[in-house]
Amino acid sequence: MASAGRALGSFFQKATLASGIFFLSPLQKPYTMHGCFRGISPSRLLPVVGDAQRKRRIWSTPPVCMGRRSCKIAGRKDAQNLKKMKRNSRIGKEIVSAIKKGGPNPSSNTVLAAVLERARELEVPKEIVERNIKKASDKGQEAFIEKFYEVYGFGGVGMVVEVLTDKITRSVADVRGVVKDSGAKLADPGSILFKFRRVRVVNVKANDDEKDQILAIALDAGAEDIIEPNVDEEDDSEDNLESYYKIVVSTENYSDILSKLRDAGVAFEPDNGFELLPLNPIEVDDEAMDLNKELMSKLLELYDVDAVYTDQR
Repeated sequence: MASAGRALGSFFQKATLASGIFFLSPLQKPYTMHGCFRGISPSRLLPVVGDAQRKRRIWSTPPVCMGRRSCKIAGRKDAQNLKKMKRNSRIGKEIVSAIKKGGPNPSSNTVLAAVLERARELEVPKEIVERNIKKASDKGQEAFIEKFYEVYGFGGVGMVVEVLTDKITRSVADVRGVVKDSGAKLADPGSILFKFRRVRVVNVKANDDEKDQILAIALDAGAEDIIEPNVDEEDDSEDNLESYYKIVVSTENYSDILSKLRDAGVAFEPDNGFELLPLNPIEVDDEAMDLNKELMSKLLELYDVDAVYTDQR
């Protein structure tokens, strides 16, 4: 009788240990266990050694985001990285086009000299500049052509897609495909573009404490306008440090304001030759805003697209 009791106890001990191993392995499935345990919840098979083991869980995936503020910061950084990547890509295309039209010598090719100077101002990596100088010598490489595609967005919003491409047929097909898949519509040339003005812009990242200094420098340099950032009231002060003031200047005064900002120690980002600013920004509801942001994001993923401008406020 004693030996039978010991055998039975040994059996339950092995079954208990087996069930514990099963529960801690995320790859094991209930129906792979012995038939006598099928249909029984794994939690019921855990050895009773305290609440700690009953409450143990294994998480297979991390949380997607650590709160609203972290999501906004991550999205903002992604947007800044994409903007920088697109800016560098455009400079590379302009280098190729300038060499194709006027040769590789900056001394005799004033267009190339101007592009290389802007590349230095924008801190474009040296390897990008050198790669595109070499690319321009390829016999099969064509010059890049500037194009604008106009789009009817959602909620009455208009968009202008800026493209610098060496294959017009590819760029128009790619843009048309994204617009169609998103449920938006391509507009006829001139239908949207008249709602924007083409200007030189200096983007200055600053907080409220530096606002007066920026205004003084901008006015002294003959700025045409200063556009303050849209600040989310729910953001804290640290979030608002990521906001940018846009100083709108004429082409003649552009270099002057860059020098004044540099002398004052104010950090800034030059434009990429120009920007399109809406004449009359419009308000849309949250649904239209999200749809427009998604459409713009998909357009910016295209190789030929350098920027997307919208009159959405």
